[in-house]
Amino acid sequence: MVHTGYNPALVALSIAVAVFASYTALDLGARGRAGGSGPRWAWVAAAAVAMGGGIWAMHFVGMLAFEMGLPAAYDSGLTLLSLLIAVGVTGAAFAWVSRPGSGTRALLVAGPVMGLGVALMHYTGMAAMQVPGDLAFSAPIVLLSVAIAVTAATAALWLTVRQTSVAQKLAAACVMGLAVAGMHYTGMAAATITAEEAGAHAAHTAALGAGQQNLALGVAGATFLILFLGMLAGSIDQQRVQAELRASEGRFRAAVAAVRGVLWTNDPEGRMVGDQPGWAAITGQTRDEYQGFGWADAVHPDDAAASVAAWNATVAARKTFVFEHRVRSREGGYRHYAIRAVPVLAPDGAIREWVGVHTDITEQREAEAELRESNEEIQRYAYIVSHDLRAPLVNVMGFTSELEATREDVRAALAGQPQAERIDADFTEALGFIRAAVNRMEGLIAAILKLSREGRRTFDPRPLDMTALLRGLADAQRHQTEARRAVVTIAPDLPTIVADRLAVEQVFGNLLDNAVKYLDPDRPGQVTVTARPAGTGRVRFEVADNGRGIAPRDHARVFELFRRAGTQDQPGEGIGLAHVKALVRALGGRIELASEPGAGATFGVTLPVGAATGRTATEAPTRLAAE
Repeated sequence: MVHTGYNPALVALSIAVAVFASYTALDLGARGRAGGSGPRWAWVAAAAVAMGGGIWAMHFVGMLAFEMGLPAAYDSGLTLLSLLIAVGVTGAAFAWVSRPGSGTRALLVAGPVMGLGVALMHYTGMAAMQVPGDLAFSAPIVLLSVAIAVTAATAALWLTVRQTSVAQKLAAACVMGLAVAGMHYTGMAAATITAEEAGAHAAHTAALGAGQQNLALGVAGATFLILFLGMLAGSIDQQRVQAELRASEGRFRAAVAAVRGVLWTNDPEGRMVGDQPGWAAITGQTRDEYQGFGWADAVHPDDAAASVAAWNATVAARKTFVFEHRVRSREGGYRHYAIRAVPVLAPDGAIREWVGVHTDITEQREAEAELRESNEEIQRYAYIVSHDLRAPLVNVMGFTSELEATREDVRAALAGQPQAERIDADFTEALGFIRAAVNRMEGLIAAILKLSREGRRTFDPRPLDMTALLRGLADAQRHQTEARRAVVTIAPDLPTIVADRLAVEQVFGNLLDNAVKYLDPDRPGQVTVTARPAGTGRVRFEVADNGRGIAPRDHARVFELFRRAGTQDQPGEGIGLAHVKALVRALGGRIELASEPGAGATFGVTLPVGAATGRTATEAPTRLAAE
């Protein structure tokens, strides 16, 4: 039996080659999995060459470190085959685990494949060694070496696919490198060499010859050069990724600036840390002043406590922060800002930081205030005008009644006169005109007052079963519907919404009444009510009929006060759709019309599902929501 030993320097060199090769290969393989520049197969091929070549070089240097006192040579064919096995099997493992969407199951396949490939390469390389003696292996130790390779390769790939830092990548490389070296030297421990002749080369060579050492260093140097080129490719790709990140950040900042926003970041606990140039630009605060929760000092005193409390609650809930408050500008005075902040999560689900934007909405809030004030003035003006118009109208109505009461006296006074009959007829006709004009004026004043009151009415939002509500409205109009030989169909699956019942009844009552009123008498009438989703939290109700239809040029005017379209053969003052539009807007929705003459009309009413509370002229804007 031949006594063996190892050169410590070459052993250390072989381990370094294994770790360096593993780091390079795992980094290249991770880039292929993440989709770096270039096709995925190119990164997989580079990782296979780096890992396979590194493993093969480690084995070769380790064999040169093996001191057995016998001359050794290597079969070139088997040596080349061992290299091809190392590259091919590791390439297959990287290709399998880097597939898009691969998970734990793929890892449990790729890890054993790579481990078995390492073992197969080692024992093929051992078979390539030619020595004047017999080579035998201990089966238990061989199995142990294979188990080490499989377990460590699986662990290394697992660390690679979930890596988040350079330290974790280095840990995976150390695990893989030590696994390759551990498998190699465990496999060497399984080998027993027996010399062919007793005493042949009995003297134990304590050190390699200079030629063998130079050969080992040459192999290692060539290997390190290959691996260095692999790492250089990874570094170039990393620079590309960083350039893309800088470009993406630039686009994001430009987008924030385009919407008049200011970008800021907070730490996971919600404290403002580091340089915040955007916040400093709008508030004039220094870094020391806005650090932590110091930013609250720039918030309006009436808003500061609520802002901090809402922010802390949102940070604790890990939700999107939506808020509005006033911030002191660096020039003095306060401006209104809408805030939206989202948590940035690490791969493990922990919050890494918060990114938020303050958007200046001062002009918008001022315009809204002016609009509310203008609406209030219009409503007051309408109420006053209507009231002042009604006063003289009452007098006209009163004197008309007196004229009617004196008509008999006039007839008696003119009795026997040649023109008596004509005068009485003219008198009656004039009173009829006056009465009709008074009634029309009364209707117009009532309409103005009604719209004015609706603008000031407080809504009472309640859950509404729209199917039941609309069926009730249809039943209330059953007499008119049957008289026109029409059928009103209400869909059975209309959604429930939260809204003011009276307002919703007025909206759909008017639409159903108009649909029945303007049906075509030449064909059976059909009116249908359906609903469908219209975006997040909204629903679109459609009231469709097969009636006369409305010309496109009149689509807008039918919603104007006192304006009507088409043949005027039905009673009405032109206030119904104007009233409907005002109510729908107050409920937070919109109304649209699609129609062609002779093809019927479809009125689409889009309303919020869960927040159709209605708005009054004095309502303040919503300040806080956490999504």
